[in-house]
Amino acid sequence: MQVLILGSGVIGTSVAYYLARAGHEVTVLERQPAPALETSFGNAGEVSPGYSAPWAGPGVPVKAIKWMLMQHSPLVVKPMLDPAMWRWGLSMLLNCTQARYELNKGRMVRLAEYSRDCLKALRADTGIQYDERMQGTLQLFRTQQQLDGTAKDVEVLKASGVPYQVLDREGCLPYEPALAEVKEKFVGGLRLPGDETGDCFKFTQALAKLAEAEGVTFRFGVNIQAIEHDAAKGVNGVTAVRTDQGNFTADRYVVALGSYSPALVKPLGIDLPVYPVKGFSITVPITDAAGAPESTVMDETFKVAVTRLGDRIRVGGTAQLSGFDLALNPRRRDTLEHVVTDLFPKGGNVRDASFWTGLRPMTPDGTPVIGATRIPNLMLSTGHGTLGWTMAAGTGRVMADLVAGKAPEIDMEGLTVARYGG
Repeated sequence: MQVLILGSGVIGTSVAYYLARAGHEVTVLERQPAPALETSFGNAGEVSPGYSAPWAGPGVPVKAIKWMLMQHSPLVVKPMLDPAMWRWGLSMLLNCTQARYELNKGRMVRLAEYSRDCLKALRADTGIQYDERMQGTLQLFRTQQQLDGTAKDVEVLKASGVPYQVLDREGCLPYEPALAEVKEKFVGGLRLPGDETGDCFKFTQALAKLAEAEGVTFRFGVNIQAIEHDAAKGVNGVTAVRTDQGNFTADRYVVALGSYSPALVKPLGIDLPVYPVKGFSITVPITDAAGAPESTVMDETFKVAVTRLGDRIRVGGTAQLSGFDLALNPRRRDTLEHVVTDLFPKGGNVRDASFWTGLRPMTPDGTPVIGATRIPNLMLSTGHGTLGWTMAAGTGRVMADLVAGKAPEIDMEGLTVARYGG
């Protein structure tokens, strides 16, 4: 079967690889000159199924107000006359109940745990390398209230069979020895030993080469303009994708354009509630290996992740609602620098750090949108938010099974656009 994939971030590239391995003829269209040059380029580096959780949860509206008043705020909202932003925000508020949180988190963990298993198998099959580490992740709590508040998350982890450790201050130090220098700044942590870390950009670039070896054709520098769908003439599905380099046709089409997906499918009658949530990162050269993190440390107070990637420290965080604006705001850099120098003051020199921003494609309930649409030959693979890297391999495998007409190895309940009535 001929399959056309729109987008070559970590999601689109993963889908392409697994489809090619299943024997399909795959073409990927990408406006950039190479894979993973947008949202997949500089993320926090976590492969963290255990931390897969929606932003919408009980108490979040009150927390959001407090966050926005902080000097180093993890949340920034720039008021805009953007109906899509306000609809998305209202829908997110409606998901801020305990029942919705547990339902959404369960869906996310289901896909994320499966994805980690797929990633392990991919590593074993191909030997792919991407500055990977398998030393778990540590959510660090600066207050006792934060530590005590893990009870509900622990219940979901137990129900999902995810291994975890609740640690006091001293219990964190064997896993992150450098924190001994600043142990008065935190009270404990929640460690997920099954989580991993790695450079998403390196992974995607390497996987694209493996995909090409399997026969995938990447067409770079192609600007996608529209999806042609001529139902009025009795054509049952998509007929072509229109681009600045002509029309491309296939038997099956997969939209994996992250935050840019909704605008492309809206003319087809698909209302996809994915909105760009801007994130930032700095990448800091390590100057003292003993003073750097061993894996990922998640600072719960500032919602910032500090991750070791080879000889670098990646510091990622902040959620900014400002549409498709890609300007680099120095205040966001200040927050990232504050966290890494506060927790790992000897690890690296922030003056030499590179600064980056990207648009996370977020759904209001946190769960991505993958699988079929009401249009028979059109599929979606988007809305992964901060977890595209975590969920990429599993998403690729699920999509390959669906294209082949096979039942995926995980339950698809709540993962498709049907949950929004689409």
